[in-house]
Amino acid sequence: QVPLVASGGDSVEAGKSLRLSCSASGFNYRRQCLGWFRKRPGKERKGIATAADDTRTSYADSVKGRFTIARDDANNTVYLQMNNLKPEDTGTYYCAAGGLVRSSCGLESGGGSWYSFTYRGQGTQVAVSP
Repeated sequence: QVPLVASGGDSVEAGKSLRLSCSASGFNYRRQCLGWFRKRPGKERKGIATAADDTRTSYADSVKGRFTIARDDANNTVYLQMNNLKPEDTGTYYCAAGGLVRSSCGLESGGGSWYSFTYRGQGTQVAVSP
């Protein structure tokens, strides 16, 4: 099992920004579908962003226009830039990688399913206060 390590979670006030990172060792991100998921308190884990490559990305409506997924394949790192955070963004954020052909990476395709990914990381906590 390849460890995916997510980091960058914090407690912030609404309107602030955070950048989450997810790095892997022993697994090459190049040409792989990468995704971020979120589990809000009392809710199911849901996909919020995927990146098949630098230009093919997809976002959940709840984060579109505020969050950006970016990948650095050379360093096996994927980022989630989160701007204008809202209290409803509070939750545990997870990254996932591999297991999907890039044409099926979108959230409305396989990329929206946590278990479609081969590697699934531990979460990082984000808390947004009003």
